[in-house]
Amino acid sequence: MTHTTLSLYLFIATGGAAGACLRYFCTTMVDSWFGKALPFGTLAVNVIGSFLLASLYGFIERGELAEQPYRALIGVGLLGAFTTFSTFTIETLTLLENGLWIKALANMLLNVCACLLAAWLAVELTKG
Repeated sequence: MTHTTLSLYLFIATGGAAGACLRYFCTTMVDSWFGKALPFGTLAVNVIGSFLLASLYGFIERGELAEQPYRALIGVGLLGAFTTFSTFTIETLTLLENGLWIKALANMLLNVCACLLAAWLAVELTKG
């Protein structure tokens, strides 16, 4: 493994550790504010993560940030660990298995639509 490759993995690991901790903090806070009738904590981190990832890529595309190390540190590491698509999936499946079809549908629509809207907004805000 080259020095460059090792550095890249260290950036990813550092970002991932921070992102996982930040996800737990944000999810816990949002769930304490809004309750657990729907998985609002997961929704919040997915929307925030979508916005931030699209912003990062906008800044990289405009040349305001170098692709490396920021893509590895923030995009792959921090935001990869922060966003929770796998959590969204299991929470939606649990709602479906419990016969809570309307809540499952609301969870799916909110996550997909809000994340797409957040990403679109970030792209528009980072355009030159």
